[in-house]
Amino acid sequence: MDFPIRKIVHIDMDAFFASVEQRDRPELRGKPIAVGGGSERCVVAAASYEARPFGVRSAMSGRQAKKLCPELIFVSSNFERYKEASDQIRTIFFEYTDLVEPLSLDEAYLDVTQNKKGMLSASQIAEEIRKKIHTKTQLTASAGISINKFLAKVASDYNKPNGQKTIPPEEVLDFLASLDIRKFHGIGKVTADKMYRLGIYTGADLKMRSADELNEKFGKSGSYYYHVVRGIHTTPVKSVRIAKSVGAERTFSENLSSEIYMEERLKEIVKALQKRMGKRKIAGKTVTLKIKYSDFVIQTRSKTLPFYISDASLILEEAKKLLYQEKLQNSVRLLGISLSNFKSEKTQATIEEQLKFRF
Repeated sequence: MDFPIRKIVHIDMDAFFASVEQRDRPELRGKPIAVGGGSERCVVAAASYEARPFGVRSAMSGRQAKKLCPELIFVSSNFERYKEASDQIRTIFFEYTDLVEPLSLDEAYLDVTQNKKGMLSASQIAEEIRKKIHTKTQLTASAGISINKFLAKVASDYNKPNGQKTIPPEEVLDFLASLDIRKFHGIGKVTADKMYRLGIYTGADLKMRSADELNEKFGKSGSYYYHVVRGIHTTPVKSVRIAKSVGAERTFSENLSSEIYMEERLKEIVKALQKRMGKRKIAGKTVTLKIKYSDFVIQTRSKTLPFYISDASLILEEAKKLLYQEKLQNSVRLLGISLSNFKSEKTQATIEEQLKFRF
């Protein structure tokens, strides 16, 4: 292989939010639960493994989830507990390497090519990390191990939950050739359906298509598909990830139809936003107001200022202006505020909480 070969581990916690709730609340263990609100009006942030056979998934409306699983129990989210568990997990990661790239609270890439333990086997490292996570948090994690981030991500889904999969260098091409196209990281349902219509069902089918044909059919993504099916994905693990925006939003128990009531909600959202910003030195030029109507239509309104702001009162002032920018289309079930277009890389929000190859 004429491209960099690294030892990459992808750790993905199993049904993280739901598992934390079941760990902390014994009465929920073994039952189908949905985290992300407290009613059918919520949006599911996570579903327990007991709920998933019914088709309950994250980003699904609570009403739809309840229809699929009448016994579903809704649980309000508690991000302080999730963050506490996430911090414990990341502390374990850094025992092995400083090259840790968090993707969210519950998953991260680790480059263990050269690790602090001097261990030759990336598979052994992944196994040790998963055992330590369970001992420390009583939660389970799955892991994928391979030569790059793409393959490690694909592998971590292979033996979920509470398992791991290693794809060593000599098995990469055969593994990809036999893999269903729907299992490729970066190929969603719409793209997979399009590939099926084109007669592309497996990696072997995809590999038969030229770069020109893939670019013609799938635009810029065509080049990505052409390379990953050949095991080529050279993006390194980045220990510092720059957040492009920071925001907060709220779903209401009853739809709101008056801007006066919405102003009060905006104050609450800005408080949550300020808390999320924490002590990080963030100053941005663009304020965005997100509006989700009762018919689930989403509208965003943004304003880019000639100067940088970080003060909560100024953010609230601009959000109010955006609220009255035009007439509302319908009653409103959700409002959100975000700040972006940050001053510089030095002041942007960062997530830092981010030879011989034997796999």
